Amino acid sequence: MTTYRKKLLYTLIMLVMVVMMAVGFLLGHLFKSYYIKTFNERIQNETFFISTYIQEHGGITSFLEEGKTAKLTPLLDSNLTILSASGEILYDSTSSNELHKNHANILRKIILEKGLKQEEGYEVIEGESDLHYYWKTIEKDGEIEGFVVHSNEIEAIHQVNKQMWQILIICLGVALIIILMLASKITSYYTRPIEEATMAAIELAKGNYRTRTFEQHSDETGMLTTSLNILARNLQETETAREMNQDRLETLVENIGSGVLLIDSKGYTTLINREFKKSFGVNSATFLFQVFYSVIKDKEVISIIEEIFRTEKTIKRQVKIPLAIERKHFEIYGAPIIGTHDEWKGILLIFHDITELKRLEQMRKDFVANVSHELRTPITSIKGFSETLLDGALKDEKTLKHFLSIILKESDRLQELIQELLNLSKMEQQEFVLKTGVVDITNVLGDIQEMLIGKLKEKEVSLEIKASSKPVFIEGESDRIKQVFINLITNALTYTPNGGWVTVNVTENEQTVDIIVQDSGIGIEEKELPRIFERFYRIDKARSRDSGGTGIGLAIVKHIIEVHKGKIKVESTPGSGTTFTVTLNKSLKGKV
Repeated sequence: MTTYRKKLLYTLIMLVMVVMMAVGFLLGHLFKSYYIKTFNERIQNETFFISTYIQEHGGITSFLEEGKTAKLTPLLDSNLTILSASGEILYDSTSSNELHKNHANILRKIILEKGLKQEEGYEVIEGESDLHYYWKTIEKDGEIEGFVVHSNEIEAIHQVNKQMWQILIICLGVALIIILMLASKITSYYTRPIEEATMAAIELAKGNYRTRTFEQHSDETGMLTTSLNILARNLQETETAREMNQDRLETLVENIGSGVLLIDSKGYTTLINREFKKSFGVNSATFLFQVFYSVIKDKEVISIIEEIFRTEKTIKRQVKIPLAIERKHFEIYGAPIIGTHDEWKGILLIFHDITELKRLEQMRKDFVANVSHELRTPITSIKGFSETLLDGALKDEKTLKHFLSIILKESDRLQELIQELLNLSKMEQQEFVLKTGVVDITNVLGDIQEMLIGKLKEKEVSLEIKASSKPVFIEGESDRIKQVFINLITNALTYTPNGGWVTVNVTENEQTVDIIVQDSGIGIEEKELPRIFERFYRIDKARSRDSGGTGIGLAIVKHIIEVHKGKIKVESTPGSGTTFTVTLNKSLKGKV
């Protein structure tokens, strides 16, 4: 903005200088013209006066004889020359003719060429110093007796003109200095608000909406700065609102639980969120700003995008997409993005991961099928034996007792199954309340060992509990903890062949206690391990049913441990045995 101020100041200076020079030349010309005019009028009047005087006093001869020139010449500032009608110089007041060598020749030339034709006249001889001549005829008895010529140099005019220009230059210089000072103040006064407004506008253009300018004037510049400050405040408020909405939108898009994909009108991917990158394992650098069919591999998704481009309609469809080593189910919601003026802007795709829902749905179906199957077996047995008894077996006491024992056994099994289902349902609905306390896990395991002595002898399987001689305390409910390890150890005994072994190892950590139940049984296939905690899931359904299990024991175990805020994991090798590791929180109160 300094350039603008300088330009304005230079323009004012140039304008003032041009005006002053024009005024100076005009004044000089007028002054010179006035001086010359006054000079010529004086010479003319003097010439006319002398000519009249000579004519009224007897003519040239009488005038010269009486010596009146001696009295008249001192009164004149110019040279006086009297010539005869033939051009002969009769009198000349010039003391020395060396000043003008051609003076006499000029006089004769003027008289002979112009004087005889005109009674009076004016002639200027230009040279080193301009000579002004004015003549007037002297008549006697109606004839020209001679001429009176006044002549003078105009050098005085040059001196006066020179002095005048000196005065003008000094005055113009002083005026120019004063004008420069005033112009600098004026331009600074009027350009400063414009400079500040311009700097504020530049900052606004850069995006700095916090900038402000001073409001010092009440004129048009004041209106400019005020309007600029209002604009800056409005832009700042708008930018703040935009940034807030942008942050909200980015937070919403990034943290939404579904994958989001935005494709522009030309088919290029422009936006993906965190969930999309996590679900499909893509990188923003290689995925964004690429044509959709070059980065999306699934043909079904590509067909959905193409259909939206083609029909401009919303589509909702479920697809199964292979990702790495698994296949996931997605519900894809695709919608066209159309502007207010029917401007096609692109496509929005939302990928809802419904894999877990599909898995739960399948588990529900399996549960219904398994429950139906598990309930049908004892009910069928009870019904069959009851019908047999009604058909006539009641009279045979031995057969009656045998059938009734079977009916009782199946009824107990049915009751156990229903009770475990109720317990599991109660746990899953978060209605299960623990009566936590301090539990000595070594005592619990010892009690379980005594309970299973008969079964151990029957299967000829050894059970060894490895723990320190000191008590190991954990936080939990004693009965539920006992239920967990009865289930785990019983399963280990059930699926361990005769002559095998089962060990329970108790290991203390700083904050937790690990209880490891290991057996030398038949083991579990690796693909079966993720599902063994599902309800009614059996690896070998026939053999499991024969063992008397309900198929929901491990599901109950998992829920009890989760309620205790513990962890359970399983490792197994087919033919080599299975290892269950239960991690529970240590009780600090038990150390007192």
